Amino acid sequence: MRIVVVGAGLGGLAAAVGLHRLGHEVTLFERGAELREAGTGIVVMPNGLRALDELGLAEGVRGHAVHAARAGLRDRRGRPLLVTDAVQAQQDVGTPAIVDRAELHRTLRAPLPADLVRTSAPVECLEPDPDGVTVIGDGEPVARADAVIAADGIRSALRGQLFPGHPGLRRTGRMDLRGMLSRPAGLTTDLLANQLVDRRTGAMFGLFPVGEDRLYWFTDSVLHGAPPGAEEARREMLTLMADWHPLVTELIEATPPADIHVDSITRLAGPLPSFAVGRIALLGDAAHAMPPDLGQGASQAFEDAAALTRHLAGARPADAARRLLRYDAERRPAANRMMRAASRQSRLTSQTGAAAWLRDALLRAVPSRLATRRLAALWRA
Repeated sequence: MRIVVVGAGLGGLAAAVGLHRLGHEVTLFERGAELREAGTGIVVMPNGLRALDELGLAEGVRGHAVHAARAGLRDRRGRPLLVTDAVQAQQDVGTPAIVDRAELHRTLRAPLPADLVRTSAPVECLEPDPDGVTVIGDGEPVARADAVIAADGIRSALRGQLFPGHPGLRRTGRMDLRGMLSRPAGLTTDLLANQLVDRRTGAMFGLFPVGEDRLYWFTDSVLHGAPPGAEEARREMLTLMADWHPLVTELIEATPPADIHVDSITRLAGPLPSFAVGRIALLGDAAHAMPPDLGQGASQAFEDAAALTRHLAGARPADAARRLLRYDAERRPAANRMMRAASRQSRLTSQTGAAAWLRDALLRAVPSRLATRRLAALWRA
């Protein structure tokens, strides 16, 4: 089949590679001038690694597995709230990996022949008909396909075309800072693979190792209006977190503004009625944009890519719509459950005042073995 993939993000690349390896005639359209990914670290959960295994893309990622003994939620001083036995969870369902986002992007695109990729090629809309889909760019047809995979990201224009009545994205009122830096010499801390929350402000700080010599950190805090630039956002966080565990401000201060990324956190206002419409399927954030609280964004996109590859194996042009409905039936319920779970987690960790005090008390009362089972269940998703 002739298959067009729109969007060369992590999920789009994984799908393009998987479909190409099946023998389909794949063309990848990317609006940017080159294939690249900016950012800091990214978490690939065990379920995402299993999907990459299925696509034959996990080998270069598994080397970045995180072997933390304890993981979970702590208060702003680093005192345990809900701490799990990460070793046991890893034995049960596998180990997550923390990877440099740009490095992961390079790993995923490496198997894709360069002649299948069209850069500086924004796709404006799709024109489906009974026999296929015409891809429109710059006001004119640029490709003809038997099926199209829309992986054009959180602000997907193609999602809006397929579901014009859907409310689209909703801002959560939160701001996300992400930074990466060299690991300070001699650093040993039990805060690695943990998230700190503050019941006074609802802010959060997370810290993860990237390989042996780098650290990836992020913050989540209230946002009023448009997100500030990296320099101003860093100053705001240093003020907000001045009395947190001392490592928090030390790491934020040591990270140059050029290595800090600032975003307004958004999610889909509600689930889509389908991930497939005729010969067109949505993938990744275009289908199920969710808050980052469970670290499942990339992993869910990889699961989408693996499912699409599986359901389109051996497909002929006449099979496209029927096969994509199977993809929808497999992925939409699971991805929407994860989207709801991520929203619940976001509400849980951003509580303030009496509700947050009660949250902390209840979290401290949860037995570690129960928290470990819950963590394993998320990784198994």
